[in-house]
Amino acid sequence: MGSSMEEKVVAVIMVGGPTKGTRFRPLSLNIPKPLFPIAGQPMVHHPISACKRIPNLAQIYLVGFYEEREFALYVSAISNELKVPVRYLREDKPHGSAGGLYHFRNLIMEDSPSHIFLLNCDVCCSFPLPKMLEAHRGYGGIGTLLVIKVSPESASQFGELVADPVTNELLHYTEKPETFVSDRINCGVYVFTPEIFNAIGDVSTQRKDRATLKRVSSFEALQPATRIPTDFVRLDQDILSPLAGKKQLYTYETMDFWEQIKSPGMSLRCSGLYLSQFRLTSPQLLASGDGTRSAIVIGDVYIHPSAKVHPTAKIGTNVSISANARVGPGVRLMSCIILDDVEIMENAVVTNAIVGWKSSIGRWSRVQAEGVYNSKLGVTILGDSVAVEDEVVVTSSIVLPNKTLNVSVQDEIIL
Repeated sequence: MGSSMEEKVVAVIMVGGPTKGTRFRPLSLNIPKPLFPIAGQPMVHHPISACKRIPNLAQIYLVGFYEEREFALYVSAISNELKVPVRYLREDKPHGSAGGLYHFRNLIMEDSPSHIFLLNCDVCCSFPLPKMLEAHRGYGGIGTLLVIKVSPESASQFGELVADPVTNELLHYTEKPETFVSDRINCGVYVFTPEIFNAIGDVSTQRKDRATLKRVSSFEALQPATRIPTDFVRLDQDILSPLAGKKQLYTYETMDFWEQIKSPGMSLRCSGLYLSQFRLTSPQLLASGDGTRSAIVIGDVYIHPSAKVHPTAKIGTNVSISANARVGPGVRLMSCIILDDVEIMENAVVTNAIVGWKSSIGRWSRVQAEGVYNSKLGVTILGDSVAVEDEVVVTSSIVLPNKTLNVSVQDEIIL
């Protein structure tokens, strides 16, 4: 045990790029999706701060296609705050979830780590990383996946897997199957030994060998190049599926919460999950108030120190209020994310909504939705600099930036 305490660990967080995240519009129009605030912190902050709890963590890498300047300020700030080096690595082109890891293998192995964590930025969970590492060491394989049990109806949207109930060995893995395989799914959180690089390298080598050996017919020669590039390696189909059942991969099941943040509505749900987790991990981040000197606060609420909230307002539960927001007298906020520099005037109500940067909501207005987080109009979204005038009701709608609403709307996308 003594030697394992000295072994270094690195973490790699996949953040994607601007070609992805179209489902996150209009919120991703002004900010990279990984930097969108959830529970008052950038989305990527939650996995980063979870990595901080890993013993002997040497370095955190963010891998994606965004321009480096988009992450420069955040990476610098978070490195100083957590006292752990965080570095952004920009891919020159898409390499796939495993190929991206392989592309930067020399940098990742710089500290000679014994283990490498791989996380997806758009995953929301409690990230039980130290416990995963402990289990992984006990299993003795090259990789361990975080898994969770879901309803049989929703399982097909994810990678389904079968594990040995006694040893936890991964026996079978299939990505988004058409027929039901299992109610256990892949959470997109992994820990590997450096041997994973050999497995990824083998896939590339086999592809190159096949390409060299294969005689191309005259018909194929005329077709557009649809072949997968040799250096594009997907973790699920190219690594997990072939290695399943070979005593190489194991599973660690979480009984806690897990969601994927694919849409703005899911970011609101995940904001609530993280706020409730703060009760256990970071209670100092949660606001409180009884309506005397500060607003009435119900349940889990985050209020940025620079925001101004009138004492007669009533806030919560599941509310996150960002920097320099102004919340007027008699305002009621429930299940919402209020972004920077928003103004909400007296007696307005916001529920099941995300209010974009610099937007304003007039007196006695309502911005609302049913709160079906995974449906397109289940949450109302106001883009950047949207003005809702006095006594206007906006219900289950998406409003793109720089619009002024002077009449009520319902179930609309306003371009």
